[in-house]
Amino acid sequence: MNCIIVDDEPLAREAIQMLIEQTDNLNLIGSFNSPDAASQFLINNEVDLIFLDIQMPGINGIEFAKTIPKETFVIFTTAFSEFATDSYEVDAIDYLIKPVKLERFQKGVDKAQVYYKLFNADYANNNIENITDDYFFIKADRKIVKIHFNDILFIEGLKDYVVMHTENQKVITAMNIKTIHDQLPKNMFVRVSKSYIINAKKIDSVDNNTVYIGKNEIPIGNIYRDFFFNEFVTKKILSR
Repeated sequence: MNCIIVDDEPLAREAIQMLIEQTDNLNLIGSFNSPDAASQFLINNEVDLIFLDIQMPGINGIEFAKTIPKETFVIFTTAFSEFATDSYEVDAIDYLIKPVKLERFQKGVDKAQVYYKLFNADYANNNIENITDDYFFIKADRKIVKIHFNDILFIEGLKDYVVMHTENQKVITAMNIKTIHDQLPKNMFVRVSKSYIINAKKIDSVDNNTVYIGKNEIPIGNIYRDFFFNEFVTKKILSR
């Protein structure tokens, strides 16, 4: 994957470059100290992945992420954890806290590479059809796949697609996340952010900002928090 770094701090750019050099299948083709410089580069170059700082002079990383081509993925790198929820509202692949450890860096890159392969397959005409009481069919990877509601852990909206995470696989289709949410059972599936729908039956635990399903940490968006807790958490808490 061709990647670039956008960060106003020279030492931070060097640190990310060192991590890239230790990671397979990444090709660093540019390093920039501002979104403006990166924007000019993106006009004439194909970039698969951007390692992007958030707090920079002028336009910040969140705002810049809204302007990049839809086929380009973003992994945020920042010293501040409070922007995590905002980062997923712009379809970020991952959110890494500086100083970034190699193991954590490679975990984010692995996710980006999985999605890169999925998105570069032929999904132009995929959609969901024939939803019944407990399953639906989806066109994926030139096949029609049957998916049971009970097998879905969560659904992730990314760019112009949704990725269904099941117990055993990831299935991608070209669809708006709102479109699929409108067709799913509301007593079972709840939208917790702009980019995520979860299967409430699969929740292992929650805190104020995150839903935990297995090893997956799913951010809770501010505008969805009250409904989610009121309808799917608070009502289920046993009284003393």
